Amino acid sequence: MKLMKKTFVAFGLLALLSSFSFADEKQYDKETGLIVDSGMEVVKTNCTVCHSAKFITLQRGNRQTWLDMIRWMQETQGLWEFDPKTEKIILDYLEKNYAPSESSRRPNLSKDLLPK
Repeated sequence: MKLMKKTFVAFGLLALLSSFSFADEKQYDKETGLIVDSGMEVVKTNCTVCHSAKFITLQRGNRQTWLDMIRWMQETQGLWEFDPKTEKIILDYLEKNYAPSESSRRPNLSKDLLPK
């Protein structure tokens, strides 16, 4: 009877655990290491032409920080201007998947502190 009760509890726990969604487990692009999500292909196409995806995956920023980085690259590194739709897709992806977190490093430098 005791064994049956333990078995029942064990199966109950397994059923409970299997009902949890592991949606927060991210998938990563094998080629770049970018988080697989809506907009990743646009980011991959436009951003990894000039630099490694590591530049993205090692960064964290809010929408304004990412926009400042894009503007800095456009002003100083020869990055082309994006049409509004493309820029929105890129910023949406970066803001969602590479936002600051409690465990992230220091805040990124503001635009006026970036190299000219």
